[in-house]
Amino acid sequence: MNPLDLTDVLKDHTVYIQTHNFPDPDAISSAFGLQEFLKFHGISAVLCYDGKIDRLSAKKMLDTFGITMHSKNDLSDMEEEDFIVLVDSQKMNSNVTDLIGDEVACIDHHPVFFPYDYQYQDIQPVGACASIIASYYQRTNTPISPRCAAALAYGIKMDTADFSRGTTMLDTEMLSFLFAHADWGLVTDMYCNTMEFDDLQAYGAAIQNIQIFGGTGFAYIPFNCANALIAIISDFILSLDVVDIAVIYAMQTEGIRFSVRCEQNRVHAGNLISQALLPWGGGGGHPSMAGGMIPIDHLPLLGEDIHTSIQNSFLNTIEEMEAAVS
Repeated sequence: MNPLDLTDVLKDHTVYIQTHNFPDPDAISSAFGLQEFLKFHGISAVLCYDGKIDRLSAKKMLDTFGITMHSKNDLSDMEEEDFIVLVDSQKMNSNVTDLIGDEVACIDHHPVFFPYDYQYQDIQPVGACASIIASYYQRTNTPISPRCAAALAYGIKMDTADFSRGTTMLDTEMLSFLFAHADWGLVTDMYCNTMEFDDLQAYGAAIQNIQIFGGTGFAYIPFNCANALIAIISDFILSLDVVDIAVIYAMQTEGIRFSVRCEQNRVHAGNLISQALLPWGGGGGHPSMAGGMIPIDHLPLLGEDIHTSIQNSFLNTIEEMEAAVS
């Protein structure tokens, strides 16, 4: 797709850029980068999301890079004829609220589980959605500010775990492109003081509850914690030398939230969580990282021992996936 085709779709409309419901650094930087790109080409857009920004690192991004995002509750003026561009998300996914506006465009790097006929679609299997947005500047020779370049660079670094996860050539090329334009001091600042004291309780619970079965590590957090923190802890568990698949799940008010990490080439993390949770909930994601949810009203379907049910389902699915490629 030509990025300027998007400007043709959006011109003369009220435009919103919507991320998934719990914006992480990649989603925030991608939305901000697209907002600045469209602004240069004469289109103003409002950044929005449903859910909440629940991690200190994400909140710090807004302050560090001067980004303004509006929650669903602040969007009383949105109308049905307004245009929405989905970024780092896709329509009909469980982590994206269907707002009243018309989703005319989608820019994302996740697999497509629910095809939709957008007027503009750019979905690429790359490490970070921010890499796609950065390429828009490069491909169209659109000027980029040091602040915007720094935000996109940070988004790429975070979603690829500093190029150790799901990295593609586009990710490395775009970081090189951004490095020449970015205020790198802003990126450095983002790595300081981003852990909250309450995070330690979640780490402690995960460490205390970890169980390992043949290279698959399960850890349970028995209390509500930020979605992004669950993902961070799954990376932490995967770093153990005896774990190549990490399944972290936490009890939240709306149900059980899952994060899966995988460095096992024969197992696709997105397909794993989708199939393993199929009897009770849903999920999806990349080959190396994925997320999912069992809604609170489906928890009785797990039986008396939810942990055994969850572990058996994942382990059986892993066995089936490995056998299929043997």
